[in-house]
Amino acid sequence: MTEQGNTGSKPKSRTRRAVLFGGLGVVAAAAVAGRDEISRAWWLLPGVAKPRKEGEIDHVGAGWTAASPANWRMADRPDDYRVDRIVVHVTQGGFQSSVDAFKNPWHKASAHYIVRGDGHVEQMVRELDVAFHAGNRSMNERSVGIEHVGFVDRPKDFTDDMYAASARLAAGICRRYDFPADRGHIVGHSEVPGADHTDPGDHWDWDRYIRMVREALAASA
Repeated sequence: MTEQGNTGSKPKSRTRRAVLFGGLGVVAAAAVAGRDEISRAWWLLPGVAKPRKEGEIDHVGAGWTAASPANWRMADRPDDYRVDRIVVHVTQGGFQSSVDAFKNPWHKASAHYIVRGDGHVEQMVRELDVAFHAGNRSMNERSVGIEHVGFVDRPKDFTDDMYAASARLAAGICRRYDFPADRGHIVGHSEVPGADHTDPGDHWDWDRYIRMVREALAASA
């Protein structure tokens, strides 16, 4: 039985004040829940976006080719999304075919960087923007994606020049966003929650790579 049934009293009505403050509480809760999304969208207001110039790069010495706007989303990282991950990829194709894929609006994917076997680094999406590379929205928003030209089953594709160039690139990202160079923060595409990819595969030398990233960090310090 309800308390009303035990007492025989009439049900208590909520006062207008209670309704008012209850409603305000709901509004306040909604405001707190939405504050994060509001802060992320602040750059949409006229005149508040960070200045951008076509061809600007974030890594010294990188080339620039713009990915199709259909393959990434404008953001204002790290002011709207914290950046604390690097995702390591392998292209499963050549350099030019990978560049062309990211330029293709029907591809629906891109990465911030492509590293070639000779050590050349090509940037295709600014680090402040969200590239569609990990197959996981949360990981995309918090990470920088680095593609490496080659095939997961061809260890010869992972050259000394590639490791060295990628390590310098990763070290700069760790330094810019102040997160450690370790396996908790530098992950493979296959380790992303929900991923159905296998890259960078068994032939990617993680111990060597992390060591080289840390050495590059120490050298820059």
